[in-house]
Amino acid sequence: MLNRKLIIGTRGSELALWQANFVKDRLAEIGIEAELKIIKTQGDIIQHLRLDKLEGKGFFTKELEEELLSSQIDLAVHSHKDLPTVNPPGLIIAAVSERENPAEVIIIHKDCVDITKRLSIKHAATVGTSSNRRKAQLLSLRPDLEFEDLRGNLQTRIQKLRDEKYDAIVLAKAGVNRINMELSDFHMEEIAPVEIIPAPAQGVLAIQIRESDQELFNTLQKINDTKVAQTIAVERKVLNMFEAGCHAPLGCYCRERDGKFESWTSIAEDNEDFPDRLYLQADTTEGMAEAIFNKYDKSRKLPSSLFITRDLDENSYLGRYLKKHNIQIDARSLIKIYPTINVLDSFILKRADWIFFNSKNAIEHFFALDPLILKKTKIAVLGRGSESTLRKFGRVADFSGDDLGISTEAIAQAFAELVDGQTVLIPRAKDSLQSIQKALTPNTHIIDMPIYETVLEEEVDKSNAEVLVFTSPSNVEAYFKENLADPGQKIICIGYSTAQAIEEMGLPYTLPFSPDEMGLAEAIFGLDM
Repeated sequence: MLNRKLIIGTRGSELALWQANFVKDRLAEIGIEAELKIIKTQGDIIQHLRLDKLEGKGFFTKELEEELLSSQIDLAVHSHKDLPTVNPPGLIIAAVSERENPAEVIIIHKDCVDITKRLSIKHAATVGTSSNRRKAQLLSLRPDLEFEDLRGNLQTRIQKLRDEKYDAIVLAKAGVNRINMELSDFHMEEIAPVEIIPAPAQGVLAIQIRESDQELFNTLQKINDTKVAQTIAVERKVLNMFEAGCHAPLGCYCRERDGKFESWTSIAEDNEDFPDRLYLQADTTEGMAEAIFNKYDKSRKLPSSLFITRDLDENSYLGRYLKKHNIQIDARSLIKIYPTINVLDSFILKRADWIFFNSKNAIEHFFALDPLILKKTKIAVLGRGSESTLRKFGRVADFSGDDLGISTEAIAQAFAELVDGQTVLIPRAKDSLQSIQKALTPNTHIIDMPIYETVLEEEVDKSNAEVLVFTSPSNVEAYFKENLADPGQKIICIGYSTAQAIEEMGLPYTLPFSPDEMGLAEAIFGLDM
């Protein structure tokens, strides 16, 4: 048992002190006494330069590491994402904390909010961030945004927003959660880590010690989160393999879910380059970082042509991604859609506690009926694609399945638990699979409302594109009624029900993590041609 009082080195900001005290309290739980020593770093002193312009790496950690090496402190507590991927000789990371929410949060002046836009920021807003990773990814979603550099501790950054130097700022949700800041005068929107991919190890604390202090290392294993260490090792190795510092436009996020490991990676050449995103799933983290690295090999062949069964705006996320890689597009819907009702019964709308939309078409046809939705009525959507469409009608989803995985059944189950005993209105296509309805509990009252129907095109020309993207089971049926897939053609399915239609034909396919344009871009980049 360690019988000496430890000295914890930390920076002096409120967040850094919270982190150091968190570790101090964890040590106290296992009977170890500790005290804090505040150390100023180069990053704290130099506030006028952009982070990526500061000399060298580790400007928030170097002074703490020097105190460790000279035995002035016993351990240093760092925000893990600030650490270089290689420790200075003589130092090691002995333990890591559990992971706080790794998402980003965008904090917006209330007079700069526009919920009809993605991320709820008004057109051409000025966003404060010094992160090239955030800039590249935010620009891919909202190319109209302007960016200004943002430095200082969390309180300083928030004050700059209050002083109206920016329309919005982006912060790590973990830091905001940890010091419980008063932000009720702003509009806040959390951005899931599968949408804006965080910095490697974001939300995790690292405890650094001298390599020679074996007794302390052994003691710290009692507070080490081994599962977090396993997933962030993938993220940190990716960062190391690309030799990217913490200010490169690189994001990587790995998690374990349902016995599988999932990773998302976003890499851009610079903060204005459209990022290449990759989603991978594996049974183990072994070799995962290497697999990610190999996918970004510049000599790897991407598809030269793509067919998709819907119209595609060249300025959309997917349109810009395909243009970046010079991928030729054949975009045409193989179905016609017709409304089946012309008027909505206002009494039905008054009864609904929830409205669930499982497609963009359902949203567009529903709102074309000019519905009077009560304020109490909440709205649920299947994923990000539907969420973006919903915003065009001035509504933000209260429930979205975009972070729950590719299975409609998994999303349906989560929604069923949420709405148990309430009344749910489901506007849908006439011949839909009704996966959501089947999952709802017997206590839940369902108002089933077919509002449109699909009719297949009679004659569909075959596509010779290298990749075929199908967006619905009806489009699958229309295409394969008269055509066959060539042996070399790759198939991507948007949505679980579309994948089932392809599976029934015995054809191999790729199913993106999310049934939207971002998920499609990830799937296209991940194909082996």
